[in-house]
Amino acid sequence: MELRHLRYFVAVAEELNFTRAAARLHIGQPPLSIQIRALEEEIGARLFDRNQRRVSLTLAGERLLLHARGVLSAVEAAVIDTQRAARGELGELRVGFTSSLPFTDLLPDALQAYRRRYPGVRLQLREMFTPRQFEAIAGGELDVGFVRLQTDAAPRGIVVREIARNPLRLVVNAAHRLAGAASVSFRDLVDEDFVSFPPDLGTDLPEVLRRLCLEAGFEPRIVQTAREATTQIGLVAAGLGVALLPAPLESVRMPRVRYVPLQEADAQFRMAIAVAAQSTSPLVAGFLESVERIRDGAA
Repeated sequence: MELRHLRYFVAVAEELNFTRAAARLHIGQPPLSIQIRALEEEIGARLFDRNQRRVSLTLAGERLLLHARGVLSAVEAAVIDTQRAARGELGELRVGFTSSLPFTDLLPDALQAYRRRYPGVRLQLREMFTPRQFEAIAGGELDVGFVRLQTDAAPRGIVVREIARNPLRLVVNAAHRLAGAASVSFRDLVDEDFVSFPPDLGTDLPEVLRRLCLEAGFEPRIVQTAREATTQIGLVAAGLGVALLPAPLESVRMPRVRYVPLQEADAQFRMAIAVAAQSTSPLVAGFLESVERIRDGAA
């Protein structure tokens, strides 16, 4: 039995007239009659009572009509569902992001804009440091990643698109000698104690801190490490040292903490979006378009 046979049957059952049903189906009346007879033979039951004046459904025909409408409706729904999936309107998208990104407008705006355009897509969000995002994308565990970059290089098989730049800030205690400065240079920090991330955590910030200190002529003195940026801010508030963190974390307000701009032009993090180089997913394409619209102010 083919779907067209069910469509022919439903048309005749609803019109109860072979001529009108044939016109509705854009086929000739004789071929339609032949197809209905073939369907009856295949099923082994008479579906219509016919005479010169009228056509009516048999009891078997009434039962088939119930099932046929359900089958055709399910097929139509399957086609629509498949077409929506092909357009990136359905499915699940796995998105990675770095810990400071929620403190910016970028992530909330991008997610909100995407959900408005694609309400049928389920978003799975995962907080990860940049190297772990690269691993997850390469391993097929993640579809898109919001990553921080210090160079143009990305792992093989991954492409990145820069979407923003965030300056770094020196986080100091409110009683610190530099708390009221309009800006500071790393040359002013030779004798400072630093709070930083553990070097094996997966963030580039310890390396960036060391590079900026070395360029200023000294090795940074790390007196305390913490895995969370907010913990570092709390340690600065407690007077344990100063910290180097992305500017979006300025939104974490503590009475005994100040955020001071840095004079070094390269004291910044580049924000990029990363995807697998060979990705053909319509979900990914739709998400990238939404992010770019946010970046360009078009959303």
